[in-house]
Amino acid sequence: MLQRNRIAGFAVLAFWGCLAGAVALALMPHPPHMPKLGDKAQHMLAFGTLAFLGAVAFPRFPRLHLAERLSFIGALVEVLQAIPALHRHCDIRDWIADTLAIAGVLAVMAVFRRPRAQS
Repeated sequence: MLQRNRIAGFAVLAFWGCLAGAVALALMPHPPHMPKLGDKAQHMLAFGTLAFLGAVAFPRFPRLHLAERLSFIGALVEVLQAIPALHRHCDIRDWIADTLAIAGVLAVMAVFRRPRAQS
């Protein structure tokens, strides 16, 4: 039980740190360039990671609500990227990539979720 609490505690910190980092990178006028990954792959990696960490960090929070909130954050980032001063561009396909990654990760986690023993 103690091990599970440590993992969940680490996941909470990692989730909030990754969320802050992803939003900060998305709103930087000139974010660091990652040459090996395309734009959609970066979106999917970020939001897939957030979905995984969110599900581990908050196991009692309904997965559908987690997916909804993360997808909303992805949409909000795209809207904010339309601000001219940021020199970014708003692309609905980025939000779709975010949402597909979220749904995919949470679906895989649901399939592989171990049934809990009754105590």
